Amino acid sequence: MYKKISRQLIAVFLAAIFISIGLHEIRALSRYSLLNKTIVETSEFRSQPVAQEMTEFVQQQEEPGELLGIYWLETNFGQQRWRGNYSKEIFYSRKQKWCKKKEWQMYANACRAVWDDLKYFPVPEPEGRISAKVSFVDSWMYERNYGGKRGHEGCDIMAEKNIRGFYPVVSMTDGVVLHKGWLEQGGYRIGITAPGGAYFYYAHLDSYAGLNVGDTVKAGDLLGFMGDTGYSRIEGTTGNFPVHLHLGIYLTDTGEEISVNPYPVLKYLESRKLKCIYNE
Repeated sequence: MYKKISRQLIAVFLAAIFISIGLHEIRALSRYSLLNKTIVETSEFRSQPVAQEMTEFVQQQEEPGELLGIYWLETNFGQQRWRGNYSKEIFYSRKQKWCKKKEWQMYANACRAVWDDLKYFPVPEPEGRISAKVSFVDSWMYERNYGGKRGHEGCDIMAEKNIRGFYPVVSMTDGVVLHKGWLEQGGYRIGITAPGGAYFYYAHLDSYAGLNVGDTVKAGDLLGFMGDTGYSRIEGTTGNFPVHLHLGIYLTDTGEEISVNPYPVLKYLESRKLKCIYNE
């Protein structure tokens, strides 16, 4: 009788192991299916979720894009916890299964385009005793109503001092000026295409530095000054909202503009602010 019970217990134990292994394989296959040709267009990718521990890790890396790409796949875009330590060795060991998929290069290039060219926070800190704080929250895809209901394709950096023309705005990356001039929603804006292909959009400016379309810029170069222009077809309109900088980041490799959430990028760059002299 004891032998019979023992065999039954062993059978139950083995069945539990096989079921556990099966569930693990199912979960692994489910994660593996994340990487497909439309992944860059998904809301999960576009929201760019990064936990604080991951932000601190990639701040120490020169090329964070690919590491973040692996992190998102392994955590199902932040819905699961990262397993193990944060080390380049662990990241690249886990890369091996993903890089075998044909979509890997496209996906990795998109991650690098957003992250690898980043150098500086777009609003410098003032030297001396001048107070010129800025703040920002994650408002990506919040509802906006001007011109009809739409999602907010960017992040607003708000000014402590509501003074147009006071806060300088610098390029976050190297790049080339692709667009400059008035837009109904964005007011005076300037758009920079970075070396990796991402498009960085700075809007509601009060005025520009001496740049023209086609000019090359270096990260940290002055683009203009923060303002409150826009929400009008009449060029030069101000006063429809407080002084702030609207930052947008777009990918265009698919043939259409795909906005990604700038908030994690700004958190990543928050400790990388240039110092400059503000004119009172």
